[in-house]
Amino acid sequence: MFKTNEGTIDRALRVILGAALILGYFLNQDGAYSWLYLLGVIPLVTGLVGWCGLYAVFGINTCKTKS
Repeated sequence: MFKTNEGTIDRALRVILGAALILGYFLNQDGAYSWLYLLGVIPLVTGLVGWCGLYAVFGINTCKTKS
């Protein structure tokens, strides 16, 4: 479907960041802007899938290619 454009470290950091933001939502649901924590779904999904739409638009590729 899509060619992977994220490297291993990039993907791991995205999953950690996304999970932390989603956890922040559940720990702080009463805050006025707590719904912003749900934006953590974006880095979580892109990290799990290995493809980032913005990377594709700007031609960025952190995935190591095999020679």
